[in-house]
Amino acid sequence: MLKYLFVLIITGICSPPVLAATFDDPEWPCIQRKVPDISMAQMWAGPEITDDIVKLGKSRDIAKLAARLALRRVTMKEAGQLIADFAANSTDNRNDRLAALFAKTFSHIASERKSVMAGIGRYAKKQSVLSDQIETQREKLATLKAQDPPDFDKIEEIEDFLAWDERIFRERRQSLTYVCESPVILEKRIFAIARIIQSHLVQ
Repeated sequence: MLKYLFVLIITGICSPPVLAATFDDPEWPCIQRKVPDISMAQMWAGPEITDDIVKLGKSRDIAKLAARLALRRVTMKEAGQLIADFAANSTDNRNDRLAALFAKTFSHIASERKSVMAGIGRYAKKQSVLSDQIETQREKLATLKAQDPPDFDKIEEIEDFLAWDERIFRERRQSLTYVCESPVILEKRIFAIARIIQSHLVQ
């Protein structure tokens, strides 16, 4: 069952739910839709996550495993084995412990995703400021070149600043693809982890 689940995840058949997106932020720089927040209910189809479940997630073994599962360097194959071992050792209150593991892992990943979203917002504002700065420099350069006689020293100075700013702008834009994919990667990770955990629930 677990091996089959891995195949579903890898091939993309297990897809995360469509999350509520917004298009009302003109400064959002990504092609991907902006989804400000994710919720447990959108990812989890297991037992209800009650306050007691959340409290249980603070226990040492669950908190430690959840922190590890949240790390992107831990592959889904490794995560699956860790969850399987945890489930096998959870003879008492198995479903509650599994639900608590999901809730705690979700908390870690949702927190990281929130930081990433804030970083994208700051990134977009920096690009906007830099774009305005480049435009201003271009206008100054055009004015200087139109003077008679031209101030070549000043022209050269502005051209150097302009070339540097344009280079930074291009490099940031090239890295935007990876930056914008990060929230989606995190969403897919928690969804996949939820499916694996749910596969170990006792019916």
